[in-house]
Amino acid sequence: MKEAATWGAPEGIRRALVQSESHNRDSHGVAAETEDVVRTAWERAVSSIAPRETERPSPSPPTTSQLFTCSVSKQSQRPTSVAFLRDMSEPIVEKEAGPPAAAPTTGAGGTPTEEKKKREYKDFGHDEEKATHAKVDMAQIELKAEDLYDKDKVDLETVVLDDVFTLLQCTEEGLSESESKRRIELFGPNKLESKEQNPFLQFLGFMWNPLSWVMEGAALVAIALSNGGGRAPDWPDFVGIVLLLLINSAIGFYEERGAGNAVKALMDSLAPKAKVRRDGKWSEIESADLVPGDMVAFKIGDVVPADCRLTEAINVSIDQAALTGESLPVGKKTGDQCFSGSTCKQGEAEGVVIATGANTFFGRAASLVGQDDDTTGHLQKILAQIGSFCLVSIGLFVVLEIVILYPRFHYTYRRGLDNILVLLIGGIPIAMPTVLSVTLAVGAQQLAKHKAIVTRITAIEELAGVTILCSDKTGTLTTNKLTIDKELVKTYGPFAPQDVILLAAYASRTENQDAIDQCVVGTLDDPARARAGIKLLDFKPFNPVDKRTEITYREESSGRLKRVTKGMTGIIIELCTRNKTDEVENQLEADVTEFASRGLRALAVAYEELDHDNHEGEGNGFELIGLLAIFDPPRDDTKQTIDDAIALGVKVKMVTGDQLAIAKETGRRLGLGDHMYPAKVLQDGPPPGGKHMSLDEMIMDADGFAGVFPEHKYEIVKRLQGLGHLCAMTGDGANDAPALSRANVGIAVEGATDAARGAADIVLTEPGLSTIVHAIRGSRQIFQRMRNYAIYACAVTIRIVVCFAILAFAYQFDFPPFMVLIIALLNDGTIMTLSVDRVLPSNTPDAWDLAEIFAFAVAYGLYLTLSTIVLVIVILETDFFENKFGVSLESERDGVTGRKNHNDRQLHMIIYLQVAMISQALIFVTRSHGFFFMERPSTALLGAFAIAQLVSSIIAAYADWGFTDIHSVSGGWIGIVWVWNIVWFFPLDWIKFAMKATVIRWFRARRERKAHEAARASGGEVPLTRTTSRAASIHESLYSNRVSFLKRAARRAGFGDKRVRMSQGELQRFSSIQAAQTGATLARNPSRPH
Repeated sequence: MKEAATWGAPEGIRRALVQSESHNRDSHGVAAETEDVVRTAWERAVSSIAPRETERPSPSPPTTSQLFTCSVSKQSQRPTSVAFLRDMSEPIVEKEAGPPAAAPTTGAGGTPTEEKKKREYKDFGHDEEKATHAKVDMAQIELKAEDLYDKDKVDLETVVLDDVFTLLQCTEEGLSESESKRRIELFGPNKLESKEQNPFLQFLGFMWNPLSWVMEGAALVAIALSNGGGRAPDWPDFVGIVLLLLINSAIGFYEERGAGNAVKALMDSLAPKAKVRRDGKWSEIESADLVPGDMVAFKIGDVVPADCRLTEAINVSIDQAALTGESLPVGKKTGDQCFSGSTCKQGEAEGVVIATGANTFFGRAASLVGQDDDTTGHLQKILAQIGSFCLVSIGLFVVLEIVILYPRFHYTYRRGLDNILVLLIGGIPIAMPTVLSVTLAVGAQQLAKHKAIVTRITAIEELAGVTILCSDKTGTLTTNKLTIDKELVKTYGPFAPQDVILLAAYASRTENQDAIDQCVVGTLDDPARARAGIKLLDFKPFNPVDKRTEITYREESSGRLKRVTKGMTGIIIELCTRNKTDEVENQLEADVTEFASRGLRALAVAYEELDHDNHEGEGNGFELIGLLAIFDPPRDDTKQTIDDAIALGVKVKMVTGDQLAIAKETGRRLGLGDHMYPAKVLQDGPPPGGKHMSLDEMIMDADGFAGVFPEHKYEIVKRLQGLGHLCAMTGDGANDAPALSRANVGIAVEGATDAARGAADIVLTEPGLSTIVHAIRGSRQIFQRMRNYAIYACAVTIRIVVCFAILAFAYQFDFPPFMVLIIALLNDGTIMTLSVDRVLPSNTPDAWDLAEIFAFAVAYGLYLTLSTIVLVIVILETDFFENKFGVSLESERDGVTGRKNHNDRQLHMIIYLQVAMISQALIFVTRSHGFFFMERPSTALLGAFAIAQLVSSIIAAYADWGFTDIHSVSGGWIGIVWVWNIVWFFPLDWIKFAMKATVIRWFRARRERKAHEAARASGGEVPLTRTTSRAASIHESLYSNRVSFLKRAARRAGFGDKRVRMSQGELQRFSSIQAAQTGATLARNPSRPH
């Protein structure tokens, strides 16, 4: 075995690993330039601190094998995933019960301790500046933000601790309660500022939109312009319009406010706590109540509550990755600064708070997150377009009435104005903003029950249309908990794999464990076995010099002394004098190379016996007995969840800061695919001669990216959006904020920092991808409710304006405006229940196709118009109902012409009942994609509809209101209208099917044709469109995502250098099997096509 390399890895293993990487590049066509990634990241870190590096030479960058043996993970602030990086941190000297351990010695490779210290984390450019005294008269510095955070005057981050206490006017005993209350008024709470919406302005907002403006204009017309012809102002219509506006606004305000309060309560429940000393006593308070000068304490696993200077530090290591993007934990000592939001990975510390809230490091970073210049949300644009359609339709017929009724039929001013009010009041979907707001608000509450807190309510609508989900790996796709793969345990002696694991557990701590010890002990069926049957005599915990742990114990059954050690392979093999042969070394190199190529960390285990009773003496030599593979395993539900996402038409891309090999291995285990690329391709572009012609093509083809920094996340989102995709991005750190803000839907995962939560649209309170996929499914249900209502509202607009305009032109029919208000009010009561309607989510990403919505609306509206006009014709032009059912109208026939009165008050009531009833029934057609009875509505919708029909019938039977031109009708007329509406209702489904088969198909074919033409013009591939069948789209997705993975996996699994070729038939069969599995997934998660 060759001499250990600088970082303790055998040179042969390092060389074999590099050769393995080269083989990966050659065989997979993937630019897996891991060495270059490491070197680039190294040079960036060194250059960032170049001004300080004047007294010592720049250290050489780590090699790939060194990173593999250390398993460097870039994931942010997770308490376990990077804990094994302690070999880069300050020395940790902790002991279990037993005799004192010897002081750390030099490594087995013979490298002096001084040289080994060069491998400590500080050599990555994180040496602390030497503290200095304040260079100003501290008496002139006042206790206020303007002075304390003006670095031209004083820098609390670098001055000596004594000066910090002087400037902050505090002591190590902490502040008094009264002083802390005074300071929170001076500096504000320790949290990012968020604007509180004024409730009154929020309420008025529901009456401040184009649709409401028209209704408000109609109210002014009723009160100010309708007092002609010797008649008083139209007070009933004015009061009715105002009441309708207030009711809609009140409902929307109540629901949205309730949802906002529910979300706020959940967010408050996530508020972090801090241990603080006040009045000389330690207590726990909310972090938001901290002020500069407070004394705080934190330990392993805690989040640093505010920027502070350490006054006491015991083996402290801080993970600042979420804030600064640094991959490795930073060792801290007394006097060092800790950033708010970073995580304590090891040790215990006390410190004095020097900055809170917006004055902290990530508070300043969060303030730099820019807002999109376009402040108009997507949903607001859609509402504006739908509103424009309704307004244009109303405006057209209002103009026609003005130019026809007055000149042609010589209408009086007041009579014509009443007809115009009918169109304005009946045609405006005044409830649309309220219904959509209530639907979103109720949806947000439903998502919150499933651990997804919506912070921007319109993000629900955008989440329904997401086509690509960029997910981080650690804690979302994986468990964020290191595990030993029992199937991959390598043995080199007489011990079985389970015996190797047990002996490794002996050499692990059972209390105050780090991640490695925890995963080894946790692999045992019973963790108590780690100390069962032995008597511990001496334990040497891990330290960054020796890079191993060691236990000396007495076996109770035999009484013999034994010793076990575990640690880095390069260190352990040098200790193994008993079986250190060329054969064992070569096998070890091969095993380590295999593990490294799959992103697994290798942990060697060695064993020796002592022939004497002196537990501090030398043994008879260590023997290498096994090699353990440690990895962060996928979550149990992740693979099924990814299949669910594919079934929903959403492609999942892994975006991780981990190494490329780790990302590929995780992708393999999840069936996600292993088209993974290092993040450097985002800057360098695809390699020359590769299969990708452009970076955009590579990004679309990729299953994920490794070695990703926050700026890479932003670039990935930007390019995916440029390709026309709606993109969701997960993140957890302050540096992820720009990418979360850029994404169509930013998702802060469980455990994210306040800065990430502030930039995100959705905050998850539970780990795992399943929560996100559930939120996507829930958002699509919400979208379907909004789409159903949009079609209904537009159809009713067409139905009202066309119907009453034609009746006015044909019969000079003057329908009372007040009755249109009654129709609108009853409709509102029914459609408000759409927010909780039972609907199935679509199986493809949703999008607002306004052409389809308007086409359906026109078809339904004209059909319902026809039903009313035919009824009027039958009543006025024939005696059919009088002869068959013995009913009659109130007015007598004209004595000269013998014609019935076209404006009979009972005729007004009959038309009111017919319009009110069938309009409400239309919602059952628009909410279903098949026959209306095949998708059961919610109980609330059925109940509201039944009540509205009953009230409409009661009004028709008993209402004799003198202030409007109506009169009650007999039960016979009510029965006729009920039967008439039922007969006309059933063909509505066939209208829907005919539209889908003709007009809608033509729309989609034209859209597909344009997409093909645009793709050909740009020289790109022809994209799949929504019109592609469901089965074909699933088949294509699985085929493209997994076939290449199968080929590479087969080649690597055991076929050596033999080139594996698979026929197209075999590949199609594989894809069909996967499609069948997805079919089972779809069966478990019912959904419907567009």
